[in-house]
Amino acid sequence: MLEIGATEAESVQKRGFLDIYISPELNLEDEINKLRQDKNAVILAHYYQEAIIQDVADYVGDSLGLSQKAANTDADVIVFAGVHFMAETAKILNPNKKVLLPDLKAGCSLADSCPPSSFSTFVKSNPEHLVVTYINCSAEIKALSDIVCTSSNAIKIIESIPKDKPIIFAPDKNLGKYIISQTGRDMLLWDGACMVHEAFSIEKLISLYNEHPNSKIIAHPESEGHILNAANYIGSTAGMIDFVQIDSTEEFIVATEVGILHEMQKKVPHKKFIAAPSKENNTCACSECGYMRLNTLEKLYLCMKYETPAVAVDKSIQERALLPIERMLDISNRVLSD
Repeated sequence: MLEIGATEAESVQKRGFLDIYISPELNLEDEINKLRQDKNAVILAHYYQEAIIQDVADYVGDSLGLSQKAANTDADVIVFAGVHFMAETAKILNPNKKVLLPDLKAGCSLADSCPPSSFSTFVKSNPEHLVVTYINCSAEIKALSDIVCTSSNAIKIIESIPKDKPIIFAPDKNLGKYIISQTGRDMLLWDGACMVHEAFSIEKLISLYNEHPNSKIIAHPESEGHILNAANYIGSTAGMIDFVQIDSTEEFIVATEVGILHEMQKKVPHKKFIAAPSKENNTCACSECGYMRLNTLEKLYLCMKYETPAVAVDKSIQERALLPIERMLDISNRVLSD
């Protein structure tokens, strides 16, 4: 219900979307396309979003690709269909633009595993260390960092650091252990993890593989070591999508958030993709991120219509967090041009 004395937009910004009625006859995709044009908006979506959101987005990608798009967009409004830290990164890169997130409650268990106050104490206790943080963290954590990385470029980032320089890596211990195994660097790891990637069952995975012996197991490096040891390929979301296109195998068991299967099926529709099983006995037997699923097409439409909720980052944090992100983008761009 509209508050007395308030415009509809002001009321929505204050109260949220709870009382907004959307006619079932409304074609949300058409309405989103109109709003995108009218507002000069760009929709960025992560591979873990539900399929209908991926299909309406201007760009679908992993954290690195999304960061690069956010850094280079000419749009006046950035609509981020992902989770909070992703929208924060877009805001850090575009402090003068409006950045919208369909649901502000779309957080991240990995980011939550690294509280800024505790991490600040950890960093101060190891002053000789260079701080590398995985992009799946809050703006406050990025502001405490020397350089940011993604799963796509983490190994290149670590290899760019002089071998005699000690490194703190946070917040994902599983990704950190994988990087150590690939680079030989002895990094000091923060004890954080993603609940989605720690949900896979190695027993169920082996059983599933025995049912599909001609398949290949592919896994994201945020997964636990025993899952990675069983994998035929380990890589970022973008890396896994590339791999299933170039590899001759016709069937893959995919150990990451199940939303990625939509893009894989679009790229190679003749191949078969099976979600790796989780430890829990749930209906889909796969691993879904509840935070990612908070974003819906209805919320996407409403946030574009009313330009809320908008993501804000404190100016002092934004300025400190920008430098490590820019360092990452610079190294990534140099690697691509080599």
